[in-house]
Amino acid sequence: MSHSSHQIERNSLAFAIEKNVDVHTQKCYQCGKCSAGCPVATEMDMPPSYVMRLLQTENQAHDENILQSQSIWLCISCEMCLSRCPMEIDIPSMMDFLRQRSIKQKMVNPKAKNIVAFHKSFLNTIKYTGRLYELGLIIDYKRRSLNMLQDITLAPKMISRGKLHFIPEMIKGTPQISGIFKKTSKKEV
Repeated sequence: MSHSSHQIERNSLAFAIEKNVDVHTQKCYQCGKCSAGCPVATEMDMPPSYVMRLLQTENQAHDENILQSQSIWLCISCEMCLSRCPMEIDIPSMMDFLRQRSIKQKMVNPKAKNIVAFHKSFLNTIKYTGRLYELGLIIDYKRRSLNMLQDITLAPKMISRGKLHFIPEMIKGTPQISGIFKKTSKKEV
């Protein structure tokens, strides 16, 4: 079944999203349920329904505004928008694609600096251990964000309660996990 008779502009962000994530922005008919249910929409510079509308215009300036927005970094991928969408548009997958594209094109919103630092630190722990290594995540995040003293008093309590481990727990297939990261980083985003 065709999602629309509209032919998507090949150099648009909407086309890249459809090609890479199989999310069809033209299916959105602007009911606003995604934005109404989004727990962080009030913090966003543009709520999900507005992002969808801008993508539908296939205008390069709008595409750049989206990639430079703080909204794509505030999305917590809770899938509330997806569960409320009558067209079942996977906005969380689309937002993840937009974050990767924003990084690649060096268009990240300056207000998202710490979110990006956390994002990269989180992925690094998965890449090298195969699972989340909390202490490694904290150290890498502090190094990237330069928030060295933030939450410093929590560390001793967490260590004494066994919540932070000095040695990471590794999975058996770490080379395969690293291979997945190499393979996906080569994909066109």
